[in-house]
Amino acid sequence: MPEDLQKLRIARPEERRSSGWAAKWIIGGVLLFLLFGAARFVYSRVSAAIEVDIVRVTATTPAAGGSFAQGDVILNATGYIIAHHKIQVASKVVGRVAWIGVEKGDRVKEGQVIVRLEDDEYRAQSQQANGQVQALEARLQELLAGSRPEEIAVAKANLEVAHADLANAKINLDRVRKLASEGVLSRQMLDDAGARYDSQAARVASLEKTYELVRIGPRQEQIDAVRGQIEEGKGRVAFFETALSNTVIRAPVTGTILERAVEKGEFVTTSFVGERGAKGYVVSLADLNDLQVELDINQNDFARLGPKQKGIITTDAYPDRKYEGFIYEVSPEANRQKATVQVKVKVVTPDDYLRPEMNASVAFFAESKPLAGATPPRPAIIVPPSAIRNGSVFVMLGGKAVRRPVKTGASLPQGVKIEEGLSGGEDLLVRPPAELKEGDRVKRKEG
Repeated sequence: MPEDLQKLRIARPEERRSSGWAAKWIIGGVLLFLLFGAARFVYSRVSAAIEVDIVRVTATTPAAGGSFAQGDVILNATGYIIAHHKIQVASKVVGRVAWIGVEKGDRVKEGQVIVRLEDDEYRAQSQQANGQVQALEARLQELLAGSRPEEIAVAKANLEVAHADLANAKINLDRVRKLASEGVLSRQMLDDAGARYDSQAARVASLEKTYELVRIGPRQEQIDAVRGQIEEGKGRVAFFETALSNTVIRAPVTGTILERAVEKGEFVTTSFVGERGAKGYVVSLADLNDLQVELDINQNDFARLGPKQKGIITTDAYPDRKYEGFIYEVSPEANRQKATVQVKVKVVTPDDYLRPEMNASVAFFAESKPLAGATPPRPAIIVPPSAIRNGSVFVMLGGKAVRRPVKTGASLPQGVKIEEGLSGGEDLLVRPPAELKEGDRVKRKEG
């Protein structure tokens, strides 16, 4: 106990003062650190780069003689996208679908098998026709070979028997004639003996001709007739083999399947059918790299267009995508009821975004042909309308927004033409925020 009491002591006033100052320094340091962090956070938030949409400005040099980017729009027309050549693939024979190997939207190559029909009947008919031809060819070989020695010997033996019978009939006739002259036999018996002799003589003459024919062989006409039958048989074979091969339906051209009209087990015919009857075709396909826009041009506006008139094609589905086109076909007659003329515009470079039967619009441009000795047209710069604000645009330089005054020109389907202020190659801000000011930090929006 005395030792424990000696360890106890009371702090002097000097020691208490020194410990209080240390606590104040620690608290002040913490507060200063927190204040510095908050200031840095606020500064980073205030000076953070604004994400914006950025496109690269391009300068397009018009082609010699004028192009769609040079002239003004002289006519706008609407219509539908169509395939230049749409094919309904039909069967050449009647049959039931055994297999179909394509779906709507599949790409096929020319000669690719798309449908197979049941071919049992056609295979049997082909086999039967081949058998008939083989029988006729064997008959022809028989005729060409002529009579066999055994056949000639038989004909000769029959002729000798007939000669013997004729000699016997002659002897019997002479005997009866003598006895009849003596009154022993009647006149009737003489007549019977003469008839038998004449019959045997005729039989001998017939067998002589038969022997001669067997010895000579068949006539050339018989050989030619069999040869004709063989050719006819070969024609039947070719017909049935063609019908058999037609049970395999192939793609006539390279293209895309637009419609699959049959299913396995359905009947396909070659004649006219009703809505619920057998199918008249199996698939429809077209080459989607050869597309056109079908337009009905009012007769009052038709005079504005010329041969190969160029224009820009847009669709309702993808209004931001532009396609170059030109008039490819003009109907030779007008539509009296609609007072229109049908015009087809060829799409120069179609892509997978264009589909047949889509709504499409065509803006036709006036061709601007340069005069002799005229200076080449300067590059055209076209920007989106959303990039222009109060006669100026923002471009990104060194990560900051810089305002550029511009002079705008004509409004085209591609955008607004810039006459002055841009030269091409700038990073242009599209749809800049309303609060954006010159010098603000900006960066390209992800995606």
